[in-house]
Amino acid sequence: MSHDEKDGGFISHLTELRKRLIHSFIFLIIFFGVCYFYADNLYGFLVEPFAEAVKDDGSNRRLIFTALQETFLTYLKVSFFTAFFVTCPFILMQIWKFIAPGLYKHEKIAILPYLILTPVLFFFGGMLVYYLIMPLAIKFFLSFESTGLSTNLPIQLEAKVNEYLSLVMKLIFAFGISFQLPVVLSLLARVGVVDSEFLKKRRKYVVVIIFAAAAILTPPDPITQIGLAIPLLILYELSIFSVKIIENKNLKKTDA
Repeated sequence: MSHDEKDGGFISHLTELRKRLIHSFIFLIIFFGVCYFYADNLYGFLVEPFAEAVKDDGSNRRLIFTALQETFLTYLKVSFFTAFFVTCPFILMQIWKFIAPGLYKHEKIAILPYLILTPVLFFFGGMLVYYLIMPLAIKFFLSFESTGLSTNLPIQLEAKVNEYLSLVMKLIFAFGISFQLPVVLSLLARVGVVDSEFLKKRRKYVVVIIFAAAAILTPPDPITQIGLAIPLLILYELSIFSVKIIENKNLKKTDA
């Protein structure tokens, strides 16, 4: 292959990549506009765990904002977060269309399940936050409220809408990314970086790392930290099982 042909191939790849990125960006912007149009509904969905947790406590709860632009900026963040969440499968599809032509058939078969599993695991991480972690965490934090009988100065939550929604989105993102652990370990096993014995022998170190990561990624409370650490430990054990399956398949191919 001549130098000009190599340059032409490289430029064509860059052109293709640019086209895929532009398509992804346009799709994201379109969904951002749609999400902003329904920002009030998205806000209602995200505050539902808080509303459900406090509906029977006899207090007139509310979320407040202390700056004129705070609610507007919060709606923008919620809209962008939701748009990115929705368009992730489309972005992954664009990545797949870019890399697929350069792969052999067996490589396509090997990679395609991971592209499907990635958004699915992210979605399950978000569901865990929304339906389990947030309600438990809200009740835990509200348990520290005081009626002020001993101090004549009650302690009551006046949550800011920006801080609450930022916390929810941060937890959904943290759990979604953390739930990619089986995907990462399986890919590392396919390229020969790790194996099942390696993962088993380092299980005790991984436990410490997982709890340390949970402490960094979540607020400083035991509910969210344990709520992230335990699923990650389960996913790690499932990863060992999946890596073992990959090893058995590779061994059969070698014997054949």
